[in-house]
Amino acid sequence: MGYGRVYIAPPERRELERRVRARSGRAEDARRARLILMLAAGKSYREIQQELGCASTYVARWKARFQEHRLAGLDSRYAGRKAWVITPRMEARVLAMTRKPPPDGSTHWSSRKMARELGISHVTVAKIWARAGLKPHRLSRYMASNDPDFEQKAADVIGLYLDPPKHAAVFCLDEKSHIQALDRLDPVLPLSPGRMERHGFEYYRHGTLSLYAALDTSSGEVYGKTVKRHTSAEFVSFLEELLATQPRRREIHVILDNLSAHKSKKVRSFLEAHPRVKLHFTPTYSSWLNQVEIWFAKIERDVIERGVFTSTADLSRKLMRYIRRYNRSPRPIRWSYANTAKRIEAAIDSSETGH
Repeated sequence: MGYGRVYIAPPERRELERRVRARSGRAEDARRARLILMLAAGKSYREIQQELGCASTYVARWKARFQEHRLAGLDSRYAGRKAWVITPRMEARVLAMTRKPPPDGSTHWSSRKMARELGISHVTVAKIWARAGLKPHRLSRYMASNDPDFEQKAADVIGLYLDPPKHAAVFCLDEKSHIQALDRLDPVLPLSPGRMERHGFEYYRHGTLSLYAALDTSSGEVYGKTVKRHTSAEFVSFLEELLATQPRRREIHVILDNLSAHKSKKVRSFLEAHPRVKLHFTPTYSSWLNQVEIWFAKIERDVIERGVFTSTADLSRKLMRYIRRYNRSPRPIRWSYANTAKRIEAAIDSSETGH
């Protein structure tokens, strides 16, 4: 089913062969060049259709264009729709609409939803959002402190980090409560090439434990203790154990939150009996000021989140084993300010806040 051979000049053949061999060019350009070379070799339409996977109209169209315009006829005449040009007016419309709720009752915009609303490309919307740093699909939560003495308490805590009292120890203390001893009912399928570790959906609860931890801000070492309940009596007992690890005359500064168990009569009695221990309370809803929370996030990732525990005793053993191994090479936490223009000035006197 051939319709005559196509004759090509030597320079045209070299260019067509170059297009066929090219690795960085468009695949369609190489396909058209190959088609013309096959016609020049005397192959029929049927052979070309089978080898290139095309229709006879495709062969006839590009053969005619080559014969009329030679190599220039093989170029695409329609390169596609003209790209959207982002004008200041269009950008302003997208940014203004992004800050308003969608009319369909949904909570946030998607690039395609906004593109349909404005009659533009969703790629254009995405480029404008990226340029403005907008991410409507993401959500960040925060907790605002309502403490009227926030500046004073925060400065007191930060002062202990940046300029601790000489010959004194500074500890960040808190309890991680209600840690569940979860045991998987189905076996854990281990990590293997091409397959992530898999846990069964069902589990069995063996109970809960609480973990007391005190982070030494100078060395990064952690003192820990597991308890069944985090009561005032357990808190005082942990303070006594922490005190026993320090030299007899050393002043101890403890940073902690405003939990009621930290301010009970038993705690006040303990402080009266041990005047070298001074408590510094963070502002309300400001746990981020307590460095031990950073360490709690670490043990959550490393041990608790994916752990399998056959009992509360097993949970306690694995938590304490992790702490012992962590203390072989502890590292203090170093803070830095992202915006130095908004620093909270450190307190001059790092004494007990009395809150």
